[in-house]
Amino acid sequence: MPEITYLEGIRQALFEEMERDENVFCLGEDIGAYGGAFKVTEGLLSKFGEERVIDTPVSEAAIVGAAAGAAHMGMRPVCEMQFIDFISCGYDMLTNYVATARYRAMLPCPMVVRGPSGGYVRGGPFHSQNPEAAFLHTPGLKIVYPATVSDAKGLLKSAIRDDDCVLFFEHKYLYRRIKEELAEGDHLVPIGKARIAREGADVSVISYAATLWKVLEAAEQCEKEDGLSVEVVDLRTLLPLDDDAIVATVKKTNRVLVVHEDTRTGGIAGEITARINELAFEWLDAPVLRITAADVPLPYAPSLEDYVLPQTADIVRGIRRLAAY
Repeated sequence: MPEITYLEGIRQALFEEMERDENVFCLGEDIGAYGGAFKVTEGLLSKFGEERVIDTPVSEAAIVGAAAGAAHMGMRPVCEMQFIDFISCGYDMLTNYVATARYRAMLPCPMVVRGPSGGYVRGGPFHSQNPEAAFLHTPGLKIVYPATVSDAKGLLKSAIRDDDCVLFFEHKYLYRRIKEELAEGDHLVPIGKARIAREGADVSVISYAATLWKVLEAAEQCEKEDGLSVEVVDLRTLLPLDDDAIVATVKKTNRVLVVHEDTRTGGIAGEITARINELAFEWLDAPVLRITAADVPLPYAPSLEDYVLPQTADIVRGIRRLAAY
């Protein structure tokens, strides 16, 4: 089994699903001849042609609107946002129309909106955002944010086959930095199910996307230096959240740290903390702690970006603080 990157896992999912189902097609800015800003869609145009790999004008609202109409007619569009930051331009269409179409008119919307997100790449405030929480309170949408090659491929295939709109966040920092061997065959990962990335007994850390890898580094450091057994939960899906997995890890370790790259105020860590308080408060031996980005636009300067975003050292301090209760 050859090793493939996170980016190649996404590309494989697109190729396989387009071969499997002729109703699947892609649309977005520069995804055809150019192959996308990060070359995720490279090779799709020559394989499937211009009718199924469509270069669009620079209008995210138009991309989402066209995809919704096609989805109502039985197609399965996959929209690419050149950078996920600009999904905000399609916010109205996604939240006011796409998310409510099934409820209002019994119209299924089997479509995916995918694109590169996140920081740690010195991209500045317009090309480094994590806007997942902006959609978290919108019934009718699903949100996926994989951290591994296997999940990037398997969750995208599941998202394309889903009968509702799935927002698929791809962390650009991971595109070419992580590799994994994947067996041939139809690899699917279920939407809505978290996974245990590392077994532990003393402290639980809940995370997703690129920060998951920093959490794993911190967990290993705490084990070597402090003898702490740290459990790491990879959410994978943010909407719907896997409440069973969250409650199970609370009951196992009784101490929980939530880590994400999105900003602190209104971030998903607050929602997870509220659910733990409602569903498993009596199992806690310490308050639920959060480590997140600061509430500022992400700086371009490397030293400032490192200061604003969660780092391994920050997570180590959080784990040690919880363990001291």
